[in-house]
Amino acid sequence: MQGKVWKFGKNIDTDIIIAARYLNTSDPKELAKHIMEDADPQFSQKMQPGDIIVADENFGCGSSREHAPIALKAAGVAAVIAPTFARIFYRNAFNMGLPIFELKEIDEINEGDIVKIDMDRGEVINETTGKTYKFTPIPEFMQELVESGGLIEFAKKEIANKGA
Repeated sequence: MQGKVWKFGKNIDTDIIIAARYLNTSDPKELAKHIMEDADPQFSQKMQPGDIIVADENFGCGSSREHAPIALKAAGVAAVIAPTFARIFYRNAFNMGLPIFELKEIDEINEGDIVKIDMDRGEVINETTGKTYKFTPIPEFMQELVESGGLIEFAKKEIANKGA
């Protein structure tokens, strides 16, 4: 995956990702219209499908709502890179099929840079600067969740394979 970087700071909580005032719907397309709205009111209009969010530590803290990774994925965010993630967001992201990557060197990646993520090699390549970074390896099962589109799609495939 490769995309343009959008930068955010520390402690981006789930209410910043998708504000509680929009939780009267679970429609991913409707939620996508409002991602990161309280941090950047025009974000959903500026970003393009395939773009990548790079944030500082503790991304996804706050409440455990699944709406946050659902909204990001529905908006077309290809991945989120941060040094650390709130544990419940980490698990919810993979369960929803949103790839996230733990990388300490986020200060070396700037908004507007183009980055490429090679999940197989465990690398983030900043195409703008030419620098390559190794990220914390993602367990194989979690990679399968992302490749399947999330936990529900993974489970459907597993059930279908057992019935075959």
